[in-house]
Amino acid sequence: MEESVKQRLLKKYTVSEARALNPLTLAYIGDGVYSEYIRRFLVSGGLSNVNHLTKESIKYVKADGQSKMVLALMDSLTDEEQSIVRRGRNTRSQVPKHARTIDYRYATGLEALVGYLELTGQKERLEELMVRGIDLLSE
Repeated sequence: MEESVKQRLLKKYTVSEARALNPLTLAYIGDGVYSEYIRRFLVSGGLSNVNHLTKESIKYVKADGQSKMVLALMDSLTDEEQSIVRRGRNTRSQVPKHARTIDYRYATGLEALVGYLELTGQKERLEELMVRGIDLLSE
């Protein structure tokens, strides 16, 4: 039983397995991974008050922030990565009332890309894009 849990937790997907997943499933994984990067960035910057952390994280995790990030990164993405972003962006889902539809779609595209890179074990590439993207949003 325990080995099965470990295998599922540490499963690395092939590119074809990851591409076969629904883009919203990739975005579901990507949302959690992206949030962890933002939280680590903020905590390592010296913030420790949870209210301040939450308030500061909003500019990074809101749809408009994620949209800005992915649009700024688009020219540096591979064709495969751009394809994942497009699939995430074009997948129909419920858009929250507080978000602009176009921003929410691009944010979903970014989260799908993050999920794809995470599941396929492309950690170095994911870190490279997160560093560049967070740097852009921090300016």
